[in-house]
Amino acid sequence: MTDSQKFDLIVIGGGPGGYVGAIRASQLGQKVAVIEKENLGGVCLNWGCIPTKALLRAAELKNNISHLSEFGIEIEGGVNINLEKVVARSRQVAERLSGGVSHLMKKHKVTVIKGVAKINKKISGGWQIAVEGERKSTVEATNIMLATGARARQIPSMESDGDKIVTYRDAMVPKTMPKSLMVVGSGAIGIEFASFYNDMGVDVTIVEAMDRILNVEDREISDLAHKSFEKRGIKIHTSAKLEAITKSKNDVTATITIAGKQQKITSDRVIMAVGIIGNTENIGLEKIGVKTEKGHIVTNGFGATNVAGIFAIGDVTGPPWLAHKASHEAIICVEAMTNQSDVHPIAENSVPGCTYCRPQIASIGLTEDNAKAEGYEIKVGRFPLLANGKAIAMGEDEGLVKTIFCSKTGALLGAHLIGAEVTEMIQGYAIARTLETTEAELMHTIFPHPTISEAMHESVLDAFDRAIHF
Repeated sequence: MTDSQKFDLIVIGGGPGGYVGAIRASQLGQKVAVIEKENLGGVCLNWGCIPTKALLRAAELKNNISHLSEFGIEIEGGVNINLEKVVARSRQVAERLSGGVSHLMKKHKVTVIKGVAKINKKISGGWQIAVEGERKSTVEATNIMLATGARARQIPSMESDGDKIVTYRDAMVPKTMPKSLMVVGSGAIGIEFASFYNDMGVDVTIVEAMDRILNVEDREISDLAHKSFEKRGIKIHTSAKLEAITKSKNDVTATITIAGKQQKITSDRVIMAVGIIGNTENIGLEKIGVKTEKGHIVTNGFGATNVAGIFAIGDVTGPPWLAHKASHEAIICVEAMTNQSDVHPIAENSVPGCTYCRPQIASIGLTEDNAKAEGYEIKVGRFPLLANGKAIAMGEDEGLVKTIFCSKTGALLGAHLIGAEVTEMIQGYAIARTLETTEAELMHTIFPHPTISEAMHESVLDAFDRAIHF
């Protein structure tokens, strides 16, 4: 690569938003480069979505094995955990997929530049970017897409040290398994780690500042999850204010306040899962005047910032902080940038969310409380997995499918699921919302038997007093 090589588009950040946008731009005839300081695939592929699912799969298998006798399968001698192998497999999965992204870059003729990027200045016809990698250089582009992602939020005086107080990154590669663990925060990240460590035999305590765990989920689903986790032995403190954390040689003690009363919780390790903050620093935004709010870049529905030629997508632009949202935003951004027809922003409440704990949780659209708050007259359907044949046969009949409809139009306003494989099922409701499906089309859809997805159908039927199997 020579200095000041020119591109139509330069993407800063090679995560699930950045690399997808680069591929789509290349498909549309653009000359594209991606500047990435670490590994292609970003946090999601290397330190988030993918490797955590590998860890959770190991925990799921351990839990399943512990129930084999219920299926008539006897194992003598118990189950042993080789933590080194559990972690190693998780890293191997991430490395394999990161290599796959590298192949895709070559296939689509996207130039990959390893280094740290900073927008240098406005030039004739575009922008100049300074790159610090193996050597310093500059590149030029007509347009820039910022896909720099986000990082774990830190609480002052309680910052992670990589040992006793850790973030998700450290929690994925433990060298030893603690006997006890406190998880601060009960969003998807905190809950997934609480579930993993609990299944691995760790005594887990969750501390949450809000009045319930999984606060973005429908309250009914949140309550069911709370009961399920407590049944497993996970201790949960909600409406809890974390006052301080003190470390000793062997453990960590947290001081929390609940209803005006202070108490102390001692554990071997603490995972801080209190949200994330966009990576907006040191990329030249202040110099060129890109607007930010609360640590995130402000964009319109097509990824455009307030500065012409500068676009941003994904976690750096704010919630929901989801890989699939970033990928979709990137495609919209590139297609709008290149003046493609039929480009439209992501529809409100159309991004599905998934939490891969045990039991799994998935949702899309409005919660029951939000639908009422927005003035809808609603019909609500529920179908428990304890009445679903496939779930019973699998030995996983804990869960619920809940659907919310507008009683006047029949529009599907929201769907909220908890139970086995619901993260694979939520896409059915996502497609229904994209197609603006009403209850009539869902009722007339034939669901295969025996599947857990039949509970989706029955929930719709129940909303209109037509459920057959419950």
